[in-house]
Amino acid sequence: MAEGVGQSGVLWSRPKPARPGGNMLLLLHGATSSERDPFDRLVPRLPEDLIVSSPRGPVAEGDGYSWVSPEKRASATTDSEVAAVGNEIARAVLDWLDTLPTFETIGILGVSQGACVALQLLRTAPSRFVYAINLSGSSLPGSGEGDAELQLSKPPVFWGRGDFDDAIPQDYISRTGIWLRKHSTLTERIYEMGHNVCPAELDDVAAFVVEQIGD
Repeated sequence: MAEGVGQSGVLWSRPKPARPGGNMLLLLHGATSSERDPFDRLVPRLPEDLIVSSPRGPVAEGDGYSWVSPEKRASATTDSEVAAVGNEIARAVLDWLDTLPTFETIGILGVSQGACVALQLLRTAPSRFVYAINLSGSSLPGSGEGDAELQLSKPPVFWGRGDFDDAIPQDYISRTGIWLRKHSTLTERIYEMGHNVCPAELDDVAAFVVEQIGD
């Protein structure tokens, strides 16, 4: 069972809301990173009234934190096992969201491993999220329980990646592209970088968010 989401540390762009309402963007950092990335670089680009929440991954790894332990990643050797791990952490994030006030809208942004979780959240509970942002990440194999709903609703998804990112295998990129084009209204951007997030990409992400929330 994935534990500790939202318990060890959460950054908020504004004081933690005590009442329902407002638009929220959920940030999910990458493996061995922390809740500060990309929070510190992205929040200044976003509307001031947007509530941004960045929880820390529950697993200490390297100099930071991850959403899934290296041992669990290594033990998931089949597509169904990989999907099961993704579903587990997605459910843990949803359980944490259930402890918060109700927001008018929630969007999700994930980086690398966090992007895998973000897309799995969208596939698990499509009605909870109005848009998603995948930065240098990929979809997980298999079908999600909300895929049929997403195929009809096609929510807006931003997909940004580097043109020489060698951390994401080409077959993962192909799988992600096929899935996103079938299940979302896709905005795809490719940048001159590796497995990273660049300022131009963050500017594009901020513009995409503004377009979704209407500010």
